[in-house]
Amino acid sequence: MKVYAKSDIGNMREENQDCVWCGELDSDAVAVVLCDGMGGENAGGCASSTTVEFMKDRLIKGFRRDITRNQIRNLLITSVTAANSVVYDMAISDPEKAGMGTTCVACIIYNERAYLINVGDSRCYFFYDDNMQQVTKDHTYIRKLLEKGLITYEESKTHPERNRITKAVGVQPYITPDYFELDVKKDDLLLLCSDGLSSYAEDIDIAQIVAKTSVSRCCEQLIDYVNKHGGRDNVTVAVVSI
Repeated sequence: MKVYAKSDIGNMREENQDCVWCGELDSDAVAVVLCDGMGGENAGGCASSTTVEFMKDRLIKGFRRDITRNQIRNLLITSVTAANSVVYDMAISDPEKAGMGTTCVACIIYNERAYLINVGDSRCYFFYDDNMQQVTKDHTYIRKLLEKGLITYEESKTHPERNRITKAVGVQPYITPDYFELDVKKDDLLLLCSDGLSSYAEDIDIAQIVAKTSVSRCCEQLIDYVNKHGGRDNVTVAVVSI
């Protein structure tokens, strides 16, 4: 397996509040943690970097070769829920960090299986056999409106509350992340991203770039595409090639 990641401040922001880590947990196991912070001044960046570093440490220390599927599930879920407590405590103890939080999407790939959690609107896409599937579901007000048929997809792109997140790490004392598992095989690809990509590139644009770009340059090409089409947000992308 090969894993790559890149983060960019974009064209309009003064600070990059995204944070990402990817690495090997073992010779045939990799992990990715990607967060998109929110909050004034440096608070969003603090929330995202704290979550990434905390989860990175938990995943590295908690992984072992004889780990079971259920133990991987528990490792991911407890890592993000514990990170939530850390960020929440920081936010309520420091007035300058009040209300800060972060999205989080994270995965472990091991033994031809992908294990994923997400909180917020950072996403994971799965590419297999010339197909593209959005695995995660956005925790957003817009998604609720779309599911109820109250707005169209086109209306969602300009809706005044399109950036409203309904769940994030560090905002409430407790969270329950979404959890997913996928069978993966050689030549499959997982793409994790902040909404700096998914909000400014359609799925078809992402799919076309992935299809025609080498895995090693995929993150760079996707970020370049977004920045050439406005780049109004921080953007972070990680790809895992099975």
